[in-house]
Amino acid sequence: MQNRYSQAETAERLLVTPRPDGSARPSHELGRDSLPPTQAIENAPLNSFHKRLTVYSAGGPFLDGYVLSIIGVALVQITPQLHLSASWQGLIGAAALIGMLAGGFVGGWLTDKFGRQVLYTLDLLAIIVCSVAQFWVNDAASLCILRLLMGIAVGADYPIATSLLTEFTPVRYRAPLLGILIAMWFIGAAVAYMVGEWLLHVGPDGWRWMLASAALPATLFVIMRHGTPESPRWLIEKGRLAEAAAVIKRVYGESAGYLPPSVSGKEEDRVNVSALFRSGYGSRMLFIVTFWTCSIIPIFAVYAFGPKLLGALGLTGDLGNMGSALIATLFLIGSVVPLFAINRLGRRWVLLHSFLWSGLSLLLLGLFPNSPPWAVLVLFSAYALFIGGTQVLCWVYPNELFPTAIRATAVGLATSITRIGAAVGTYLVPISIDALGIRATMLIAAGITLAGFAVSVRVAPETSHLGLEECGKL
Repeated sequence: MQNRYSQAETAERLLVTPRPDGSARPSHELGRDSLPPTQAIENAPLNSFHKRLTVYSAGGPFLDGYVLSIIGVALVQITPQLHLSASWQGLIGAAALIGMLAGGFVGGWLTDKFGRQVLYTLDLLAIIVCSVAQFWVNDAASLCILRLLMGIAVGADYPIATSLLTEFTPVRYRAPLLGILIAMWFIGAAVAYMVGEWLLHVGPDGWRWMLASAALPATLFVIMRHGTPESPRWLIEKGRLAEAAAVIKRVYGESAGYLPPSVSGKEEDRVNVSALFRSGYGSRMLFIVTFWTCSIIPIFAVYAFGPKLLGALGLTGDLGNMGSALIATLFLIGSVVPLFAINRLGRRWVLLHSFLWSGLSLLLLGLFPNSPPWAVLVLFSAYALFIGGTQVLCWVYPNELFPTAIRATAVGLATSITRIGAAVGTYLVPISIDALGIRATMLIAAGITLAGFAVSVRVAPETSHLGLEECGKL
């Protein structure tokens, strides 16, 4: 494994490690063993390009949260109009997650194979087409298929956008900027609930406008993403050193002094997917998939069936919808707070405390399901505030723990695998409520969350203040 990446890693270090006077070092000056552990690009200042790229990359997470959440409100009207059974409700609610099974892995593999830039807008164009098409559906099967296709596009954007942002961002800003992306997921979800509540009152076709409305923000983000450069790290991995140097000059300025060395970088042009399961990377993938799955199963269930869950706990009608919007807003706040603590307190600390306190909140909801409405809202709000730390790390850890050659593939594979549990869990929510009751449903959610805590106590690593090259080494 070490030999597989040695040449590309050496090229990357040569490209971004200048002399003390700022001029570029020629390749004969630096051997692999004499290179410094950190790269100049890792310690670069944050500039306007990084900020713009963060906004552009946030389009996928925003649409993900919007698409997955708007269906929860839309089902209020869809269910009686299309005569949906509990099984169809669960399947339609989980269809986008099922689509992400394919979208995440395929999108990640294609991103490592053909580049981050190529797919950066194509996935959002697919979301636009499918969103508009939902307006005219008249049966459950057609709606399910369209949401499945949207899930494929959404899943593909996870490895595309996060890999691109990760590979451009200096080390001290990497986790906070990736965390902003997950915060945008919650913004999208909160906006979806507000839009859904408004359109719910426009008439019996309100649900059609809800589902088609995702096309508007998707169009705006497609326009903004146009012209984004390719990742220089990926270009180096493919031996395209002149292009990488041009991108770095574009991002950091003509006077940056970074010039490519005379290294071919063509040792391996094919992404080796099996590397994800060999030489220690398999254990990293197992950790990521486990904690990510435990984090998102309950949260996706809450977003897809928020009004139904709150209704089972005694908050019905408009109170249930507004309660869902409030909880979505608190999810956002809960994902923003860790951004200020993740570098200072560490990835591991944030992950453990996030799992522990959110799990205990769900446990209390399960033990006391007949609590007054204010108590239900307090406990749900506590869950929403505390779970944010795990959500941020669902995007940080996968991008940090794998090298450039397989980063997007790793993120995509993790996205796909974790959506299996999320899709099954979301599908079973209405069935569980009907068959087992809200008490058992909430206790199951608490057990899943606390299982994530137990796994993280055992194996969660600390990667704060490490460069990408250091994080990706075994």
